[in-house]
Amino acid sequence: MVTVRRDVNAPTSAVWAVLADGWLYPTWVVGASRMRAVDATWPGVGAQLHHSVGVWPVLINDTTTVVASVPTRELVLRVRGWPLGEGDVRLTLTEHGGSCQVEMAEDAVSGPGKVVPGPARQVAIAPRNTECLLRLAYLAEGGAR
Repeated sequence: MVTVRRDVNAPTSAVWAVLADGWLYPTWVVGASRMRAVDATWPGVGAQLHHSVGVWPVLINDTTTVVASVPTRELVLRVRGWPLGEGDVRLTLTEHGGSCQVEMAEDAVSGPGKVVPGPARQVAIAPRNTECLLRLAYLAEGGAR
C-alpha cells in the first residue's frame, strides 16, 4: 500500500463532514471530474458514489463503494478506475487536540494496475494522494471556520 499523511488544521468532525458529503468527492479526489448520483446511505457500508473520471469530452462513468465506515475515524473505499482497474483506499482520521491527522493508503487490487510493480505504482499514487489530502484539508479547514 502507498500511504501519505497530512495534518489538517480542523477537528476530525470537519474532515469527516467533507468525506460524508459524497457530492464533494470530485472536489478533493484528483481525477474525479463530476458526480452523477450519491446513494442516500453514503457513507454507510455498501453505499456508492456514481461519478465520472477523466476530462471532458473523454469521461468514463464509474463508481466508488464503501467497504468499511467508522464515523469520524475511518473510511475504506473500493474505487474503480477502468480501464486501469480497481483499488482500495483507506482514510484514517486521528484527532490531535483541535486538529486532525489524515492518513490515506491506497493500492491496486485488480485489473491492469495490479500488474504494475509496486515501486512504479507508488510513483503514480503518492503524488496524486498528496494532492487529494491537500484539497481535503482546504475543504475541512474552510468549513471549520
